[in-house]
Amino acid sequence: MTLPNKKTPAPPGVATWILVTLLWGTLFYWTSIFMLRLASAKLGQGYFNAQQSELFTVYGIHAGVLVLFALVAMMVRQLLDPGASKQVARKVAIAEGKGEKVFISFAGSIATSFFFTGLTALTLAVSSSRVGFDADFTLPVVLLAACYNIAAGLCASLFVGVVFLIAQAVRKGK
Repeated sequence: MTLPNKKTPAPPGVATWILVTLLWGTLFYWTSIFMLRLASAKLGQGYFNAQQSELFTVYGIHAGVLVLFALVAMMVRQLLDPGASKQVARKVAIAEGKGEKVFISFAGSIATSFFFTGLTALTLAVSSSRVGFDADFTLPVVLLAACYNIAAGLCASLFVGVVFLIAQAVRKGK
């Protein structure tokens, strides 16, 4: 009797790249809006008067930007790591319990928080005149909002880590 071979995880496909980017991009879109308002009020700089309905309209534009970003990021990753060997090795390490235990990509969540705050501010500023509201963000407002948004990134990372720990415990229990 032969034992079944463990499969090497496949690199994520296009749909996974787009869905994960939309998931994180959506989360950070809304947290970034909150943090941009908070930072603007704290520093007394910038102006942002969008209504909820206008934010949903801008989100439609933002979702298109996120899909484009996901595709570009996937192509860059394929150029830098053909076959996604580093990504697959990381998946294997995590599956074997050698990866992060609680936080899923601690440094990545910080970088993502910063990036998506900047992307959200840029999307809001560029699309505001077309949608019909005023948005003017200074660099200090965006940077402070990005720092505030680290908390959202760490909370999301911690949440995903806890879900993975529970899933791993359930699998071991079966």
